[in-house]
Amino acid sequence: MAEIHKITKTLSMEEKYRVRNQIERSSASVSANIAEGYMSFYYNDKIKSLYTARKEAAETQNHLRAIESRNEIRKEISGKLIAEYEGLIRGINSFINYVRKKRSVFKTK
Repeated sequence: MAEIHKITKTLSMEEKYRVRNQIERSSASVSANIAEGYMSFYYNDKIKSLYTARKEAAETQNHLRAIESRNEIRKEISGKLIAEYEGLIRGINSFINYVRKKRSVFKTK
């Protein structure tokens, strides 16, 4: 998220109005939704927040591809960040699977 916010400060004026707010909000929303899910009491609420975090991560990747395609950031930078978000998405998926398993164990007791 911090890296995304640094990048948005370097965008052209046109891009600042086109995508800056969207990419800043989606990148910040990832960690906010993970935190919300982590602190939720009910398993289904946890999973729902994690699904939202995963969607926001994918949205951020899409914004990165868009500003790269318009030559606002170098391909190496966008590629690195997209790959990092891909790793984050895998981590979110693992957390979702963990919560699902906990939920199924709880239901059988």
